[in-house]
Amino acid sequence: MINKIDVKTELNLANSTILVVDDQPINIKIVDKILSSEYKIVAATSGDQAIELCNKNPPDLILLDVVMPYMSGIETCVILKQRLSTAEIPIIFVTSCEQQDEEEACWENGGVDFINKPIKPTTLKNRVKAHLTLKYQRDMLSSLVFIDYLTKVYNRRYFEEHITKLENSSNREKQDSALLLVDIDNFKLFNDVYGHIRGDISLKQVAVRIQDTLMRPSDFVARLGGGIFAVILPNTELIGAISVGEKIRRTVLAEEIAHPKSSVKFLSVSVGISTVFTAQQNMVTLLDDAENYLRHAKQSGRNICKHGQLV
Repeated sequence: MINKIDVKTELNLANSTILVVDDQPINIKIVDKILSSEYKIVAATSGDQAIELCNKNPPDLILLDVVMPYMSGIETCVILKQRLSTAEIPIIFVTSCEQQDEEEACWENGGVDFINKPIKPTTLKNRVKAHLTLKYQRDMLSSLVFIDYLTKVYNRRYFEEHITKLENSSNREKQDSALLLVDIDNFKLFNDVYGHIRGDISLKQVAVRIQDTLMRPSDFVARLGGGIFAVILPNTELIGAISVGEKIRRTVLAEEIAHPKSSVKFLSVSVGISTVFTAQQNMVTLLDDAENYLRHAKQSGRNICKHGQLV
Protein backbone atom coordinates (compact mmCIF):
# COMPACT_ATOMS: atom_id res chain seq x y z
CA MET A 1 0.00 0.00 0.00
CA ILE A 2 2.82 2.42 0.86
CA ASN A 3 4.47 1.85 -2.51
CA LYS A 4 1.21 2.60 -4.33
CA ILE A 5 0.76 5.84 -2.43
CA ASP A 6 4.34 6.86 -3.19
CA VAL A 7 3.82 6.26 -6.92
CA LYS A 8 0.67 8.37 -6.94
CA THR A 9 2.48 11.13 -5.07
CA GLU A 10 5.34 11.19 -7.54
CA LEU A 11 2.92 11.39 -10.48
CA ASN A 12 0.85 14.08 -8.85
CA LEU A 13 3.79 16.29 -7.91
CA ALA A 14 4.64 16.78 -11.59
CA ASN A 15 1.45 18.86 -11.88
CA SER A 16 2.30 21.08 -8.91
CA THR A 17 2.52 24.85 -9.23
CA ILE A 18 5.15 26.82 -7.32
CA LEU A 19 4.91 30.58 -6.86
CA VAL A 20 8.32 32.27 -6.58
CA VAL A 21 8.18 35.73 -4.97
CA ASP A 22 11.30 37.91 -5.15
CA ASP A 23 11.84 41.56 -6.04
CA GLN A 24 15.03 40.61 -7.93
CA PRO A 25 14.22 38.93 -11.30
CA ILE A 26 17.66 37.27 -11.36
CA ASN A 27 16.76 35.27 -8.24
CA ILE A 28 13.51 34.14 -9.86
CA LYS A 29 15.48 32.98 -12.91
CA ILE A 30 17.82 30.93 -10.69
CA VAL A 31 14.90 29.13 -9.03
CA ASP A 32 13.18 28.63 -12.38
CA LYS A 33 16.31 27.02 -13.83
CA ILE A 34 16.50 24.60 -10.89
CA LEU A 35 12.82 23.61 -10.66
CA SER A 36 11.08 24.26 -14.00
CA SER A 37 11.89 20.82 -15.40
CA GLU A 38 9.84 19.22 -12.60
CA TYR A 39 7.14 21.75 -11.73
CA LYS A 40 5.14 24.64 -13.14
CA ILE A 41 6.73 27.91 -12.01
CA VAL A 42 4.90 31.23 -11.73
CA ALA A 43 6.50 34.42 -10.43
CA ALA A 44 5.76 37.66 -8.61
CA THR A 45 8.11 40.54 -7.85
CA SER A 46 6.15 42.03 -4.94
CA GLY A 47 3.94 41.00 -2.04
CA ASP A 48 0.87 42.68 -3.57
CA GLN A 49 1.35 40.82 -6.84
CA ALA A 50 1.82 37.52 -4.99
CA ILE A 51 -1.43 37.98 -3.06
CA GLU A 52 -3.30 38.82 -6.26
CA LEU A 53 -1.96 35.69 -8.01
CA CYS A 54 -2.85 33.51 -5.02
CA ASN A 55 -6.41 34.84 -4.95
CA LYS A 56 -6.89 34.08 -8.65
CA ASN A 57 -5.22 30.68 -8.76
CA PRO A 58 -3.69 29.38 -5.51
CA PRO A 59 -0.36 27.60 -6.03
CA ASP A 60 0.65 24.39 -4.29
CA LEU A 61 3.67 25.99 -2.62
CA ILE A 62 5.24 29.45 -2.28
CA LEU A 63 8.94 30.34 -2.21
CA LEU A 64 8.90 33.77 -0.57
CA ASP A 65 11.76 36.24 -0.28
CA VAL A 66 11.88 37.85 3.16
CA VAL A 67 13.38 41.26 2.31
CA MET A 68 11.32 43.14 -0.28
CA PRO A 69 10.39 46.84 -0.64
CA TYR A 70 6.91 48.16 0.26
CA MET A 71 5.67 44.81 1.63
CA SER A 72 8.10 42.37 3.20
CA GLY A 73 7.86 38.60 2.89
CA ILE A 74 6.75 38.39 6.54
CA GLU A 75 3.92 40.88 5.93
CA THR A 76 2.90 39.03 2.77
CA CYS A 77 2.83 35.73 4.65
CA VAL A 78 0.67 37.18 7.44
CA ILE A 79 -1.95 38.36 4.94
CA LEU A 80 -2.00 35.02 3.10
CA LYS A 81 -2.37 33.09 6.36
CA GLN A 82 -5.28 35.28 7.46
CA ARG A 83 -7.33 34.53 4.34
CA LEU A 84 -9.45 31.42 4.16
CA SER A 85 -8.57 30.65 0.53
CA THR A 86 -4.79 30.89 0.98
CA ALA A 87 -4.17 29.94 4.61
CA GLU A 88 -3.23 26.33 3.84
CA ILE A 89 -0.61 27.05 1.14
CA PRO A 90 2.83 26.01 2.49
CA ILE A 91 5.34 28.88 2.44
CA ILE A 92 9.11 28.40 2.37
CA PHE A 93 11.01 31.59 3.17
CA VAL A 94 14.13 32.38 1.15
CA THR A 95 16.62 35.00 2.38
CA SER A 96 20.26 36.03 2.47
CA CYS A 97 19.89 37.33 6.04
CA GLU A 98 21.15 35.17 8.91
CA GLN A 99 19.73 37.14 11.82
CA GLN A 100 18.14 34.93 14.49
CA ASP A 101 15.17 37.23 15.09
CA GLU A 102 14.30 37.24 11.37
CA GLU A 103 14.35 33.46 11.22
CA GLU A 104 12.13 33.26 14.30
CA ALA A 105 9.70 35.70 12.68
CA CYS A 106 9.46 33.41 9.65
CA TRP A 107 8.51 30.44 11.81
CA GLU A 108 6.13 32.41 14.03
CA ASN A 109 4.18 33.85 11.10
CA GLY A 110 3.41 30.60 9.32
CA GLY A 111 6.46 29.52 7.35
CA VAL A 112 6.99 25.77 6.98
CA ASP A 113 10.70 25.99 6.14
CA PHE A 114 13.62 28.34 5.65
CA ILE A 115 16.26 28.41 2.87
CA ASN A 116 19.32 30.66 2.83
CA LYS A 117 20.78 32.43 -0.18
CA PRO A 118 22.80 31.67 -2.19
CA ILE A 119 20.46 28.81 -2.99
CA LYS A 120 21.91 25.32 -3.20
CA PRO A 121 20.07 23.41 -5.97
CA THR A 122 20.01 20.08 -4.12
CA THR A 123 18.71 21.66 -0.93
CA LEU A 124 16.00 23.56 -2.81
CA LYS A 125 14.87 20.49 -4.77
CA ASN A 126 14.70 18.24 -1.72
CA ARG A 127 12.84 20.70 0.49
CA VAL A 128 10.36 21.61 -2.22
CA LYS A 129 9.70 17.94 -2.92
CA ALA A 130 9.30 17.16 0.78
CA HIS A 131 6.75 19.92 1.39
CA LEU A 132 4.80 19.20 -1.80
CA THR A 133 4.62 15.56 -0.76
CA LEU A 134 3.35 16.53 2.69
CA LYS A 135 0.74 18.80 1.13
CA TYR A 136 -0.37 16.08 -1.26
CA GLN A 137 -0.72 13.56 1.55
CA ARG A 138 -2.60 16.11 3.69
CA ASP A 139 -4.95 16.82 0.78
CA MET A 140 -5.55 13.11 0.31
CA LEU A 141 -6.39 12.70 4.00
CA SER A 142 -8.67 15.73 3.89
CA SER A 143 -10.53 14.25 0.94
CA LEU A 144 -11.32 11.19 3.05
CA VAL A 145 -12.42 13.24 6.05
CA PHE A 146 -14.11 16.23 4.43
CA ILE A 147 -15.68 14.98 1.16
CA ASP A 148 -19.32 13.85 0.95
CA TYR A 149 -19.25 10.24 -0.24
CA LEU A 150 -22.25 10.62 -2.57
CA THR A 151 -21.94 14.01 -4.26
CA LYS A 152 -18.13 14.41 -3.97
CA VAL A 153 -18.46 17.99 -2.73
CA TYR A 154 -17.38 19.01 0.77
CA ASN A 155 -19.36 17.64 3.71
CA ARG A 156 -20.94 19.23 6.78
CA ARG A 157 -17.81 18.73 8.88
CA TYR A 158 -15.73 20.77 6.44
CA PHE A 159 -18.39 23.48 6.33
CA GLU A 160 -18.60 23.75 10.11
CA GLU A 161 -14.83 24.09 10.41
CA HIS A 162 -14.73 26.89 7.81
CA ILE A 163 -17.83 28.97 8.55
CA THR A 164 -16.31 30.49 11.70
CA LYS A 165 -13.01 31.07 9.89
CA LEU A 166 -14.94 32.87 7.16
CA GLU A 167 -16.67 35.20 9.61
CA ASN A 168 -13.42 35.95 11.44
CA SER A 169 -11.54 36.58 8.19
CA SER A 170 -14.26 38.92 6.90
CA ASN A 171 -14.31 40.93 10.12
CA ARG A 172 -10.52 41.17 10.17
CA GLU A 173 -10.30 42.34 6.55
CA LYS A 174 -13.46 44.48 6.77
CA GLN A 175 -14.85 42.75 3.68
CA ASP A 176 -18.23 41.10 3.35
CA SER A 177 -18.56 37.38 2.65
CA ALA A 178 -21.67 35.42 1.77
CA LEU A 179 -23.38 32.17 2.66
CA LEU A 180 -26.04 30.63 0.43
CA LEU A 181 -28.20 27.77 1.68
CA VAL A 182 -29.61 25.82 -1.26
CA ASP A 183 -32.45 23.37 -0.56
CA ILE A 184 -33.99 21.05 -3.16
CA ASP A 185 -37.72 21.74 -3.16
CA ASN A 186 -40.01 18.89 -2.06
CA PHE A 187 -37.13 16.43 -2.18
CA LYS A 188 -38.87 13.91 0.07
CA LEU A 189 -41.80 13.82 -2.35
CA PHE A 190 -39.34 13.32 -5.22
CA ASN A 191 -37.90 10.28 -3.43
CA ASP A 192 -41.41 8.99 -2.70
CA VAL A 193 -42.23 9.07 -6.43
CA TYR A 194 -38.96 7.85 -7.96
CA GLY A 195 -37.14 6.08 -5.11
CA HIS A 196 -33.86 6.81 -3.37
CA ILE A 197 -31.61 5.59 -6.17
CA ARG A 198 -33.07 8.16 -8.54
CA GLY A 199 -32.94 10.66 -5.69
CA ASP A 200 -29.21 10.04 -5.24
CA ILE A 201 -28.63 10.59 -8.96
CA SER A 202 -30.47 13.91 -8.75
CA LEU A 203 -28.42 14.96 -5.72
CA LYS A 204 -25.27 14.40 -7.76
CA GLN A 205 -26.70 16.41 -10.66
CA VAL A 206 -27.61 19.34 -8.41
CA ALA A 207 -24.15 19.27 -6.76
CA VAL A 208 -22.48 19.44 -10.19
CA ARG A 209 -24.71 22.29 -11.33
CA ILE A 210 -23.94 24.28 -8.17
CA GLN A 211 -20.22 23.72 -8.60
CA ASP A 212 -20.44 24.86 -12.20
CA THR A 213 -21.71 28.27 -11.09
CA LEU A 214 -18.70 28.94 -8.84
CA MET A 215 -15.98 30.82 -10.69
CA ARG A 216 -13.27 31.47 -8.07
CA PRO A 217 -10.93 28.99 -6.35
CA SER A 218 -11.97 30.35 -2.95
CA ASP A 219 -15.69 29.59 -3.50
CA PHE A 220 -16.91 26.18 -2.41
CA VAL A 221 -20.03 24.08 -1.91
CA ALA A 222 -20.74 21.60 0.87
CA ARG A 223 -23.60 19.17 1.34
CA LEU A 224 -25.11 19.62 4.79
CA GLY A 225 -27.41 16.62 4.58
CA GLY A 226 -30.48 15.45 2.67
CA GLY A 227 -31.09 17.87 -0.17
CA ILE A 228 -29.46 20.89 1.49
CA PHE A 229 -26.21 22.44 0.25
CA ALA A 230 -24.21 25.40 1.55
CA VAL A 231 -22.25 27.70 -0.77
CA ILE A 232 -19.47 29.84 0.69
CA LEU A 233 -18.44 32.99 -1.21
CA PRO A 234 -15.51 34.78 0.49
CA ASN A 235 -15.09 38.53 -0.11
CA THR A 236 -18.52 38.79 -1.75
CA GLU A 237 -21.09 41.51 -1.11
CA LEU A 238 -24.83 40.89 -1.13
CA ILE A 239 -25.40 41.93 -4.74
CA GLY A 240 -22.79 39.42 -5.94
CA ALA A 241 -24.24 36.69 -3.75
CA ILE A 242 -27.72 37.32 -5.16
CA SER A 243 -26.33 36.96 -8.67
CA VAL A 244 -24.79 33.57 -7.80
CA GLY A 245 -27.95 32.43 -6.01
CA GLU A 246 -30.15 33.27 -8.99
CA LYS A 247 -27.72 31.55 -11.34
CA ILE A 248 -27.87 28.39 -9.21
CA ARG A 249 -31.66 28.48 -9.14
CA ARG A 250 -31.94 28.94 -12.92
CA THR A 251 -29.27 26.34 -13.70
CA VAL A 252 -30.92 23.62 -11.60
CA LEU A 253 -34.34 24.37 -13.11
CA ALA A 254 -32.87 24.30 -16.63
CA GLU A 255 -31.84 20.66 -16.11
CA GLU A 256 -35.56 19.85 -16.43
CA ILE A 257 -35.48 16.91 -14.03
CA ALA A 258 -39.09 15.78 -13.93
CA HIS A 259 -40.81 16.27 -10.56
CA PRO A 260 -44.61 15.75 -10.83
CA LYS A 261 -45.19 16.79 -7.21
CA SER A 262 -43.62 20.22 -7.83
CA SER A 263 -45.65 23.28 -8.84
CA VAL A 264 -43.17 23.89 -11.69
CA LYS A 265 -43.13 20.16 -12.65
CA PHE A 266 -39.32 20.06 -12.52
CA LEU A 267 -36.78 19.73 -9.74
CA SER A 268 -36.07 23.21 -8.34
CA VAL A 269 -34.24 24.79 -5.42
CA SER A 270 -34.93 27.51 -2.88
CA VAL A 271 -32.03 29.70 -1.77
CA GLY A 272 -31.47 31.68 1.42
CA ILE A 273 -28.71 34.28 1.20
CA SER A 274 -26.88 36.12 3.96
CA THR A 275 -23.65 38.07 4.31
CA VAL A 276 -21.42 38.54 7.35
CA PHE A 277 -22.32 42.17 7.94
CA THR A 278 -26.03 41.68 7.18
CA ALA A 279 -26.09 38.94 9.79
CA GLN A 280 -24.34 41.17 12.34
CA GLN A 281 -26.86 43.95 11.75
CA ASN A 282 -29.60 41.44 12.54
CA MET A 283 -27.70 40.31 15.66
CA VAL A 284 -27.63 36.67 14.50
CA THR A 285 -24.96 34.39 13.09
CA LEU A 286 -24.36 34.07 9.38
CA LEU A 287 -25.83 30.55 9.34
CA ASP A 288 -28.93 31.52 11.34
CA ASP A 289 -29.54 34.45 9.02
CA ALA A 290 -29.26 32.29 5.88
CA GLU A 291 -31.57 29.67 7.42
CA ASN A 292 -34.14 32.39 8.13
CA TYR A 293 -34.12 33.58 4.50
CA LEU A 294 -34.28 29.99 3.23
CA ARG A 295 -37.37 29.42 5.36
CA HIS A 296 -38.94 32.58 3.87
CA ALA A 297 -38.13 31.33 0.36
CA LYS A 298 -39.92 28.04 0.99
CA GLN A 299 -42.89 29.77 2.61
CA SER A 300 -43.12 32.09 -0.42
CA GLY A 301 -43.74 29.21 -2.82
CA ARG A 302 -40.26 27.74 -3.42
CA ASN A 303 -38.04 28.07 -6.53
CA ILE A 304 -37.00 31.49 -5.26
CA CYS A 305 -34.05 33.32 -3.65
CA LYS A 306 -34.56 35.30 -0.45
CA HIS A 307 -32.02 37.66 1.04
CA GLY A 308 -31.41 40.78 3.12
CA GLN A 309 -32.44 44.07 1.58
CA LEU A 310 -29.82 45.99 -0.37
CA VAL A 311 -29.02 49.36 1.15
